[in-house]
Amino acid sequence: MNEQALRAWLTAWLAAELDLAADTIDEDRPLADYGVGSRMLVQLSGALEDLLDRPLSPVVGYRAPTVASLVRHLTDAPAADAAPAADSAPDTATGAAGEPVAVIGIGCRFPGGGDTPAAFWRLLREGRDATGPVPPGRWAAAEAAGGEEVLARTPSRGGFLTEDPAAFDAEFFGISPREAAAVDPQQRLMLEVAWEALEHAGIPPRSLRGGAAGVFVGASASDYAMLQMNDIERVDAFSGTGSALSIIANRISYTLGLHGPSMVVDTACSSSLVAVHLAMQSLRSGECDLALAGGVNLLLSPAATVNFEDAGVMAADGRRKAFAAGDSSRVTPPASATWPSPAASTCCCPRRRPSASRTPGTAAG
Repeated sequence: MNEQALRAWLTAWLAAELDLAADTIDEDRPLADYGVGSRMLVQLSGALEDLLDRPLSPVVGYRAPTVASLVRHLTDAPAADAAPAADSAPDTATGAAGEPVAVIGIGCRFPGGGDTPAAFWRLLREGRDATGPVPPGRWAAAEAAGGEEVLARTPSRGGFLTEDPAAFDAEFFGISPREAAAVDPQQRLMLEVAWEALEHAGIPPRSLRGGAAGVFVGASASDYAMLQMNDIERVDAFSGTGSALSIIANRISYTLGLHGPSMVVDTACSSSLVAVHLAMQSLRSGECDLALAGGVNLLLSPAATVNFEDAGVMAADGRRKAFAAGDSSRVTPPASATWPSPAASTCCCPRRRPSASRTPGTAAG
């Protein structure tokens, strides 16, 4: 079957299943935008198997998420999407335990305007204070619920992002407006910085589709899940995946089509460090050939700050003084985000020593 015939068949099949006019289906628009879910994608792969008379993976619709890309995928490489044999196993070369791992790209969002590696490095070199007063209206919901007295005795300074945590270009990442509203801002931020880290490394993000790149994320705050799932009238089909911490990594893997390990680890304050450690282990064992490793911590409720204040572990002046004799406590970032390596940013790490042209500098903290 040629491309034109297959395109016509796909358009007709989708129009019939979705009860839409065929001319309203844009071949370059993600199928998810039309409401095509996992069950329909499996049905589609089965129908294509019958049409083309060859085995296909049930996830073919995830690998090629538009009519145009699906047509190209099925006609350019007929055998590429054949279902794998049951006894097949990935061919991975085991790397040396001490093989060097290079950080080749970084993406970040930090308080004080550290929204790019260069901006973060300037902030560190200039010794600027990244903390600031609580933005107006940040805890409006808590105040409306009668928490003014509690908030009044918590630190009035902290690490806040300069941009609105709710700002997100959902269409760019192929997410429908309805689903985007249910997606934890931590998932949104990590999608953005993962993309930026790859661009910083000179790697076109879409070029990794189908490859063995892994995603390792450290995260422990789940404020959005608490706020969203407690509002029972707002819970819908997207609330579960939108609220789950595990989906922070999975959404990156799904969006970019990555087939390597995809996980979120929560070891409290060491989550990002452990995520990088696991990424390095995976690279050295040959489990993945490139890794996106990092972390995110967005506090959307004052609850954690109140908890730490009552426990006596908050810095009264809002400034952390790690290892100093006068260190009074810690600073909780009510809206800071994205960590990757021990330095803090999202990093992209290849298994083999890269050439000089693929080794951008890294930020050190």
